[in-house]
Amino acid sequence: MAASKSRRGAESTRAGSAQLIPQTLSAFLQTRLRPGQRLCVGLSGGIDSVVLLHALDGLRAAAVAFDLSAVHVHHGLSANADRWAAFCEEFCRRREVPLVVRRVAVPLASREGLEAAARRARHAVFAGCAADWLALAHHRDDQAETVLFRLLRGAGVAGAAGMSAERAQPGGPRLIRPLLEIARPVIARYAEEHALAWIEDESNADQRHRRNYLRRQVMPDIEERFPGAASALVRAARHFAEAGELLDELARADRAALASAHGRIDLARFNALSSPRARNLMRFELRAAGFRAPETRWLDEALRQLASVGAASQTCVATPDGEVHAYRNELYVVRQRQALPPVALPWRGEAVLSWGGDRLSFVRTVGAGLSAGQLAGAAVCLRTRRGGERLQPDPRRPGRSLRNLLQEAAVPPWERARLPLLWCDERLAWVGGLGGDAAFACAPGEEGLEVVWEVGGGAGGAGGAGGAGGAGGLSPAARARSSD
Repeated sequence: MAASKSRRGAESTRAGSAQLIPQTLSAFLQTRLRPGQRLCVGLSGGIDSVVLLHALDGLRAAAVAFDLSAVHVHHGLSANADRWAAFCEEFCRRREVPLVVRRVAVPLASREGLEAAARRARHAVFAGCAADWLALAHHRDDQAETVLFRLLRGAGVAGAAGMSAERAQPGGPRLIRPLLEIARPVIARYAEEHALAWIEDESNADQRHRRNYLRRQVMPDIEERFPGAASALVRAARHFAEAGELLDELARADRAALASAHGRIDLARFNALSSPRARNLMRFELRAAGFRAPETRWLDEALRQLASVGAASQTCVATPDGEVHAYRNELYVVRQRQALPPVALPWRGEAVLSWGGDRLSFVRTVGAGLSAGQLAGAAVCLRTRRGGERLQPDPRRPGRSLRNLLQEAAVPPWERARLPLLWCDERLAWVGGLGGDAAFACAPGEEGLEVVWEVGGGAGGAGGAGGAGGAGGLSPAARARSSD
């Protein structure tokens, strides 16, 4: 790796890039950023991200009120990775821009491929940035290559829409691409005008990577025969994006029409949809749950199974991102979740415990929840079901088997295995979603302990999205505060 001085772009631009890029950024941010918000740049050290950070720093110097920082993802895939991180550190030091370097471990034997695995690791870092906005430096030519690449892979409307200029990241800063309308030569010209240096990733020249082959071999040939091809592909992406918005509107309308009393999709009415509308709604649900775009053959198999399942039966179609279930004539989309503790998890008075990606809070109360006195001095732990447990939620009725209580509450089978059970010595005191045993109820005026189970750390339902999955058969009250 060597920091290389900027060189003239392959084509000239009519508008001066020294003004065009800052003007584009200013217009883009004006409708989004509020004064004092935090803007973080994904800084690889390549020309595009260097120009983006440099231009944003110039806007900041021009009294635009936002806090600017950068993040560099150290993939460790190149022998030069340390030198790239050092370059980014020096570049940010000179511009007085705070930089965080995050090292990630990219699985070399990933089924999705090295490039996709690295991208997934990188975006996981972006989603965890302490910022309001996360800016990436993708430009017009990147967008054209993305559209062509996805079309060659058989993408549908959503995939052919390319990269979005703005999108949410669950639990993280909103991701933006403010240079998406800027051509690569304009960026190169800006770097030249400002005498910027940057790093060259040697893997970008390796045409064994399909994206590099498109960029270096295919796109130049296409542009030679079809001048303006990149602009045409970007324009097509906008048309696909508009069509995708219409399909999403249709999916939301279908979802509203098909919603059951529990807010999930009624399976019988789902199966009555035409195949194109059923596929469209399923894609919408999967995307809302954070799934990657499913392959057509997988989607067809899911619809085939859902069309033949009985009203009280369960079916399951799995992907690396999660599963699709049917239970009691309702459709569930369940995200892949963290594994549960393999052994009993002791509670020693902590305010919060983690439970396979969920969160259990222990809130001190008076006259509500579990009796703190009964728990004091006992061996208290959390564990999963083993079978044969009994619980007495209502003091006016005898205890019943946990199995019958969960069936009565319509908790789906795949959720029952993940329920947290709180044991006091060898007595079952509390079950997530059902509440406490009457024998452990807090008396009026007595010090109590309320156990609050937040599925997914409070970020949403237990593995569902858009209401299709929800949190199993638990009611919203049971999901949020299940100690009474």
